[in-house]
Amino acid sequence: MSETFGPAFAGRDRPLLSYGSPFADSLLKHADDTFHASRIYVICSRSLANNTAYYDGLKRALGSKFAGVRIGMKPHSLWSEILEIVAGTKNCGADLIVTLGAGSLTDAAKMVSFALANDVSTHAELDTLCPTSSRKRDGIESSKVPVVCIPTSLSGGEYSPFAGATNDETGQKFSFSGALQGPALIILDPELTTTTPEKVWLSTGVKAVDHCVETLCSLKSDDDADRDAKNGLAKLIPGLIKSKQNPKDLEARLECQLGARDAMSASSRGVPLGASHGIGHQLGPAGVGHGETSCILNPAVCKYNYKKGANVERQNAIIKLLWEDPKAREIFSQRGLKREIADLGDLMDAIIRTLDMPRTLKEFGIGEDKLENIAEHSLKDRWVKSNPAPLDKEGVLEILRMVLG
Repeated sequence: MSETFGPAFAGRDRPLLSYGSPFADSLLKHADDTFHASRIYVICSRSLANNTAYYDGLKRALGSKFAGVRIGMKPHSLWSEILEIVAGTKNCGADLIVTLGAGSLTDAAKMVSFALANDVSTHAELDTLCPTSSRKRDGIESSKVPVVCIPTSLSGGEYSPFAGATNDETGQKFSFSGALQGPALIILDPELTTTTPEKVWLSTGVKAVDHCVETLCSLKSDDDADRDAKNGLAKLIPGLIKSKQNPKDLEARLECQLGARDAMSASSRGVPLGASHGIGHQLGPAGVGHGETSCILNPAVCKYNYKKGANVERQNAIIKLLWEDPKAREIFSQRGLKREIADLGDLMDAIIRTLDMPRTLKEFGIGEDKLENIAEHSLKDRWVKSNPAPLDKEGVLEILRMVLG
């Protein structure tokens, strides 16, 4: 299969997307032809570096262009680790940053480029780049060092001009945007993703599904975003089920990757998402994996919004869409769901359980005693504020208690 290369999203120049060639070949080609880079800094997942030959192969392929590396990061892109990488990229004079791995590495790379452009080296200085900070500085510079992402999960952050990063001095996760630039190029290689733990692959796939569902559930969506979200669901639902049934199915994996692209095309159009994402941002620092937050929260948020009468018509349209998908319909029938009775939360629950993903906070050791703090942090999140049904602290707690277990 020859390389397919061009803009990831119709009508937009960036990000660029490449698939069809081995990732190392594609990176080397575009390091020369697209970025004219000579000092490449790599952020690689620990598992890929330690348990596979992919990192060593990439390092050999880059040769003299290889300038430095960070092996491994903790989940949710901690500020302290971001600042360590900032120092590393400065020391080697990096002119291209490449990630080989999943979501936290992607957000970290975006933050590193942003921090470099603004000469940031401390927690206090990083805080001044945060849009919601009372200490936000004037004259913030845009990211300059380009980022290339070679993702191994389906979380989709590689397509986004936003980055989530956690201040490990306070435990709160923040969203950065504005002058921050998204990655310039995404390289998809489904064979590489066969090294991804099944739980990570499938749970981040549910996160991509959640992008589609919350876009279609939004009261502020539009025809273009709805089209992208529907295309994403049409690829992701059967692709995830086939990936579960046969982890070596590379066509299904590429189908999932392109579905995640469609999901991000939808959400990148500026449609505000809802509480599944918003509350999920605060479950992360409490110990829930990036994709697993959607596995737990999406069905409950759908049910909450439906009960409040916030987006009934939009949810009913998604229900119709899901019943029309043969793979999804097969699951619903196996689980005894009836088209006339099951709501969207029920259908999402069936899909997530079929993938053997977690469904409760109890599975992560989160009890009633932690809910107040999670709810208070969640209320500061922009996507809790844009949830179709207005949310106060009691509303967030109601959703959290639905998934307590």
